[in-house]
Amino acid sequence: MSGPSDPTAGRAIVLDVVGLQPRHLEAGLAPNVKRFVNGDSVASLEPPFPAVTVPAQTTLATGQSPAEHGDVANGEYDRDERSVAFWERDRGSRNRLWEAASDDAGLTTGALFFQHLIGTSADVAVTPSPIEDENNDMIEMDCWTNPDDFYDALREEHGHFPLHNYWGPAAGEAGSEWILEAARESIARYDPDLLWIYVPHLDYDAQRHGPRSTEFEEAVATVDDMLGEFLAWLVTTDRWSETVVNVVNEYGFHPVDTPVFPNRALREAGLLSVEDDGSGGEEVDIPASRAFAMVDHQVAHVYTGAPDEARRVLSELSGVAAVLGAEGKRERDLDHRNAGDLVLVAESNAWFQYYWWTDDESAPYYATDMDIHAKPGFDPCELFFGDAGLASLDPTKVSGSHGRVDEEAYGMYGLGGPAAPELALDDTAVDARDVAPTLADLLGIDDAVSLSFDRPSLVR
Repeated sequence: MSGPSDPTAGRAIVLDVVGLQPRHLEAGLAPNVKRFVNGDSVASLEPPFPAVTVPAQTTLATGQSPAEHGDVANGEYDRDERSVAFWERDRGSRNRLWEAASDDAGLTTGALFFQHLIGTSADVAVTPSPIEDENNDMIEMDCWTNPDDFYDALREEHGHFPLHNYWGPAAGEAGSEWILEAARESIARYDPDLLWIYVPHLDYDAQRHGPRSTEFEEAVATVDDMLGEFLAWLVTTDRWSETVVNVVNEYGFHPVDTPVFPNRALREAGLLSVEDDGSGGEEVDIPASRAFAMVDHQVAHVYTGAPDEARRVLSELSGVAAVLGAEGKRERDLDHRNAGDLVLVAESNAWFQYYWWTDDESAPYYATDMDIHAKPGFDPCELFFGDAGLASLDPTKVSGSHGRVDEEAYGMYGLGGPAAPELALDDTAVDARDVAPTLADLLGIDDAVSLSFDRPSLVR
């Protein structure tokens, strides 16, 4: 890879378009994006392992692997409490490029709809934070923002954020359209030097219909139209001449037809325990279990005090490609305390579902709800309406998944805009850890930020 030795831009916009790949540009499915990015500055992007939302986002924004930053899944297992929480929304100790650029380099920064934004020091931030009751039922739609009153302004101008279009059976383009409207407002009101924007639309039909389906290709055209409108507007802004746009995709998808149930296998082997959930269903009793699988798309973290027994049981499951121990985790840059004692990797056509029950009547109360915080595993069945509730209990409906890291499901990286350097990317895929140092370099703040990058900038 080659480029100029000291490029700088006054403003960097990052469009994180989940599911977009170079092949979509080559096939003419995303003409607006293709016209915008420099032809030689487009490449596949190798995601971190596992290639799921939170680890991928944190890697892109820190330039570090999960072994370093510790975000190993969309869920977090507390080894002391022996409990699981998915989609915890606070920043915690996370320090990403938008925080470092603001705190260390004095830039105005923004991040829209990334995970773990609550509490960020970014000057502009928006993330869903609905007001809920003790049963996790939404009382009122709300978003956490910087500045504090920014959501009030967005709501007045564009209505409430359509949370039901962001995830669930009705997930669709309206959520991404609202996010891009918020991006326009962020630029018009606060003019950030760095703005990172999450565009989730392709995620839905990739899981519902598969990444090679007609429905998914139509979704690519839809998101390309949305991005085309946003980019056409961006060209009219005052600082366009000093702008570089980074088009990034965290990961691609695999076509799948085989759901795998590690918790059922652990239960059958006497390693996982259940208890009454209070409404006639079966809840997993993690503290009483000798092994539990926190599933996340095509990867499952197994927390166990009986690793040899658990490995024997799980390695026999059809659809499991590998059971990683200490050495396997080191090889994949996942050797962090937060990772499972064992980590399961699915075959490319398979994915992991969290179910531990064997008949629908024994499902816990939240199984048929769209309840991303109560479930101790990621549940793509929430994208489908169910017969007995909002969410389906039929895992055979799922047609796409991600998490494995292989070339079929690589993401994308591309540069465009008047301040973009002439960056010639060769046939080697860009490593996800390259993105943060490259952005810091483009903005001229690489020596100012207190981040320790694993790899150098692409333009050095």
